[in-house]
Amino acid sequence: MLERVEQEIVARAADAPMLDQVTAWAAINSGSRNLAGLAAVARRLADAFSALPGEMSLRDAAPVEAMATDGTLSPVAYGQNLHVKVRPEAPIQLLFTGHMDTVFAVDHPFQTVFWRDEGVLGGPGVADMKSGLAVMLAALTAIEAIGVPQLGYEIVVNSDEEIGSAGSAPLIAEAARGKKAALTYEPSALPDGTLAGARPGSGNFSIRIEGRAAHAGRNPEEGRNALLAAADLALRLAAGKNPGLKVNPAKIDGGGPNNVVPDRAVLRVNLRPTSPADEARARALIDEAVAAVAAAHEVEVHVHGGFGRPPKPMDAKARSLFELVRRCGADLGQDISWRDTGGVCDGNNIAACGVPVVDTMGARGGSIHSDQEYLITASLAERAQLSALTVLRLAHGGNL
Repeated sequence: MLERVEQEIVARAADAPMLDQVTAWAAINSGSRNLAGLAAVARRLADAFSALPGEMSLRDAAPVEAMATDGTLSPVAYGQNLHVKVRPEAPIQLLFTGHMDTVFAVDHPFQTVFWRDEGVLGGPGVADMKSGLAVMLAALTAIEAIGVPQLGYEIVVNSDEEIGSAGSAPLIAEAARGKKAALTYEPSALPDGTLAGARPGSGNFSIRIEGRAAHAGRNPEEGRNALLAAADLALRLAAGKNPGLKVNPAKIDGGGPNNVVPDRAVLRVNLRPTSPADEARARALIDEAVAAVAAAHEVEVHVHGGFGRPPKPMDAKARSLFELVRRCGADLGQDISWRDTGGVCDGNNIAACGVPVVDTMGARGGSIHSDQEYLITASLAERAQLSALTVLRLAHGGNL
């Protein structure tokens, strides 16, 4: 049974113009590398989120370098990140995060928003996660309408989540400091509204191997084949996979004319550890494999990258937060459950800061990262109500 103030807040949240916002925001291409599109969406979001009190800014990304196919490092440009800070002096502090970028580049054919069926909206980012941003704003606007002075919060809407959040990770860590809990607005793990529970970590590495060029016919023994060393390294890393660690050697850049021993190669590899202990073992695996390959092939090996998404286990505080969300759902007539998933998101980074987080508070939908992406529009009101009630109860002392 909802109390009067709870009834008021969920009614306000459900009445927010979320569908109009999603339609407008998703109509602008905001692929992670489309800086002009990201800037346009950031302006729209800043205008919408200005309905909240507090201090708002567009924060530049942290410096990030990427390794090119020839092994050189160069700076990478990222879009700005929306940051809102409300009542930082309040005794209860929460964090809300989402992302404005999508996986669809500016030249991708999937660009328009349209109705797939009655109540089912199609379009780039309608589920992942322009709708989540609308749900977040609806919940917080409802909170502000009734007044909860004991609650303060920060909002981070980043521009690079789909490519690992390398440029926004420091801002997320800064915003997570001292927070009681966090909600992230990725779409539900399943179309029925199931939440994502534990997540593995993820590390992306670009490993440059420097050998020695030589003529393939006259003096190949004087060469040091970087391409062969990269292949050996890929096999050694792949051999280290186990139930707690997934290893995917994804690509080798390098090589050249058939009559030249290649002197440079770059191996791209992704590792996904289930737990912090598995991450430690993954780091040891990389170190051991690199040292073995360098010695066996007489090459130099340079490792670039890291575990940008730490593992997110389901600890006691996280379970308490999930149970609070489940109770809120039950009081709203929503059946809320969760399950572990293999994907990663900014929730990983928040949990690594010691803050419990539910990172799939966004709308229901599916087929994300494909041109079949869809949003179940009725879930906008559902999830806004769920979020608003969860935030209100956290503000009123919900224990974790």
